[in-house]
Amino acid sequence: MRPQLLKAITLLRDDHPDSVSEAIRLMQDTVYSFSMKVCGHPEDAEDTMQEVLMRSLPHLARIEDPRALAVWLYTVTRNRCWRMRRTSAGAPKHMLSLDELMPDEVELSRMLQDGAASPEQEALSGEQAQLLQRAVLQLPQNYRIVLVLHDMEDLDTEDVAKVLGLTPGTVRVRLHRARLAVRKAMAQSADKVADPPASAPRIPLPTRKRAPKKRPAECRELFANLSEYVDGRLAPKTCDEMQSHIEACPACVIFLRDLRNAIDRCEKLDVPCDSQVSQRLRALLTREYLRLVGLPFALK
Repeated sequence: MRPQLLKAITLLRDDHPDSVSEAIRLMQDTVYSFSMKVCGHPEDAEDTMQEVLMRSLPHLARIEDPRALAVWLYTVTRNRCWRMRRTSAGAPKHMLSLDELMPDEVELSRMLQDGAASPEQEALSGEQAQLLQRAVLQLPQNYRIVLVLHDMEDLDTEDVAKVLGLTPGTVRVRLHRARLAVRKAMAQSADKVADPPASAPRIPLPTRKRAPKKRPAECRELFANLSEYVDGRLAPKTCDEMQSHIEACPACVIFLRDLRNAIDRCEKLDVPCDSQVSQRLRALLTREYLRLVGLPFALK
């Protein structure tokens, strides 16, 4: 769970105008950033932030459990985003299959060749936030929301399941495929930045129109469980078996590193609201909250 929500609950208990204002700022940041990651449109995110927080004011004084606050806020925000959502450019309508997300021999070979960070990859790092947000918005909706809630908003699997009305098992399957899709999109973005010599043209990655070659059953099973391995959710015996395989396979080592980098980027992505919009709304929300709980409004 985002530490901002933990802090917001503590601040609200102070019943002091300045503490209330700071608590509302933290909730604003959370709702706006989440809305932007899900819908990608600032105007929609601002409208969602205002509506969700106005609706939350009568309930805030009674919420003592940060986890309950998080589940409630994300559920209401998700519902509002879905009602006013626009189709993200490039977002596919098909389900993400494991086979199309598995790297083929060409991509694995290229990853091994590019193991060390190149100048092109370093140059890409300054643009990664925008590239990552674009990659997330291009995910099918039902995968995107799981990735955003789990990896970007730091909800655990059980809370994501509550927000979305899914089983934890379904959450884990969608999370893994969403992570793989974002990793692949980021790798393709990095490949576009690189400018190979004319004498050694790059071979384009296979697109969905070309049926990907089926991987061996053992390799496919390992690939299907990589998120469980990364998140430490496998039984010790299974985890040890996977680790032994990965450590003996250079391609697996570098692919796993690439996947972990994609997850790390997701965890660090934040989308701030315009400061003037945020300040105006915060003053309004703080004043209304203090009125509801019968406290004087005297912000510095």
